[in-house]
Amino acid sequence: MFPTAALLSFSLIAMVYGQQAGTQTAETHPTMSSQKCTTAGGCTTQNTAVVLDSNWRWVHTTTGYTNCYTGNAWDTSICPDGVTCAEACAIDGADYSGTYGITTASDALTLKFITGSNIGSRVYLMQDATNYELFKLLNQEFTFDVDMSNLPCGLNGALYLVQMDQDGGMAKYPNNKAGAKFGTGYCDSQCPQDIKFINGEANVEGWAGSSTDPNAGTGSYGTCCSEMDIWEANNDAAAFTPHPCSVTSQTRCTGTDCGAGDDRYDGVCDADGCDFNSFRLGNTTFLGKGMTVDTSSKFTVVTQFITADGTSTGALSEIRRLYVQNGKVIQNSNVNIPGIDAVNSISTNFCSEQKTTFGDQNYFQTKGGLTAMGNALKAGMVLAMSVWDDHAASMLWLDSDYPTTSSASTPGVARGTCSATSGEPATVESVSASASVTFSNIKFGDIGSTYTNTGSPSSPSGTGSSPSQTPISGTVAEWGQCGGIGYTGATACVSPFTCHVLNSYYSQCY
Repeated sequence: MFPTAALLSFSLIAMVYGQQAGTQTAETHPTMSSQKCTTAGGCTTQNTAVVLDSNWRWVHTTTGYTNCYTGNAWDTSICPDGVTCAEACAIDGADYSGTYGITTASDALTLKFITGSNIGSRVYLMQDATNYELFKLLNQEFTFDVDMSNLPCGLNGALYLVQMDQDGGMAKYPNNKAGAKFGTGYCDSQCPQDIKFINGEANVEGWAGSSTDPNAGTGSYGTCCSEMDIWEANNDAAAFTPHPCSVTSQTRCTGTDCGAGDDRYDGVCDADGCDFNSFRLGNTTFLGKGMTVDTSSKFTVVTQFITADGTSTGALSEIRRLYVQNGKVIQNSNVNIPGIDAVNSISTNFCSEQKTTFGDQNYFQTKGGLTAMGNALKAGMVLAMSVWDDHAASMLWLDSDYPTTSSASTPGVARGTCSATSGEPATVESVSASASVTFSNIKFGDIGSTYTNTGSPSSPSGTGSSPSQTPISGTVAEWGQCGGIGYTGATACVSPFTCHVLNSYYSQCY
């Protein structure tokens, strides 16, 4: 997630927050199945579910119903300090559909933007009742369907990975009695300071209510970890972005380490990331309503995490993207910006060229780049899915011209066609209150095992080029893709390597 102004903060329901496990409302996780796939054995269904993040939950004193936090202020008589507050306050179960607009059906999850007085939500995929599903995706691919036809400018339907503790931090922090069952332990590359409880303690110290959000504020502490944004999008724009950190697990920060404000390029995490947004990279007709990837209807998103040696223990060398819609495989758009090679994936070279061409600081490489991101993927990451509006930068960094002080003709500034005022929270929450996003059909496993092609493959320009076309000139490096259904790149490998068919959709040079 990318805002460069204040720390991103989700708009929250006007309730209260805590860390003990309450008993007033039963916590029942909505079921949402997923599938684990192999090229040899196909896909196997997993009985997974989702859990609501603890920051959205009603929290009261353990001895009754008194709120520990109201509006955007703590009750200091209950919460004079972080430890006392964590011991005195309990998180309770959630009414997922009635209060938060969160519903599931088979393998699908729908997140409504506004339900009653609640705004936005964030959930995590659960392996079982007390543990998050942990994804280890090196030399693997992750696939899902998305319907964001009802998600306009200024909103973000996000699906991403963060290096949270699988149990929500329950084992590490004795004051955390709620754990993953109640959605605790969140962290990301923005080191958010709006999280009410971090490391089993309330974020009371230095807490200040937001001047723009009556339900949110920030404390002295933030919570940091590596983040892989597989999908941040609305029906006008989309981006996928790795965000490495120098810390190797969920870490509480304070001061400069949080990277807030003027400290953005001194923190432990790369808040900017290395993003691939087709519009920002010069293809303004690739993704949107009626475009090559048509956001007015459901489609499939495939993300592949390629390693240098083609194994699950190798170094992450490339992040690839393709789409499937109406039975056709659509290769990701190629870059069309002078100064950046005409590639369609994220690599170290792409990130370096992008930062130089756009005039951005390459903090991505400073924080370890793809190597650090690969280490997080190897260790295991938790899947988060959310819908939100942006009180920090009005989502302009995703779908409009940003920063607003630069000309739209400056390389890297134009990111989508949304207006400069479209993402103002007051406007979005009024005009787009009925917005929603649906994620479904989550699959992960061997490269080429999670999707099928039932029609003619489509090229990035949408012209419907086929595998039998004249091969693209050039050569492919060792371990690079050199063929497969829907593939439109070069097919000759650099000497002495040759192209080997791994499955119908993926061939590799080695």
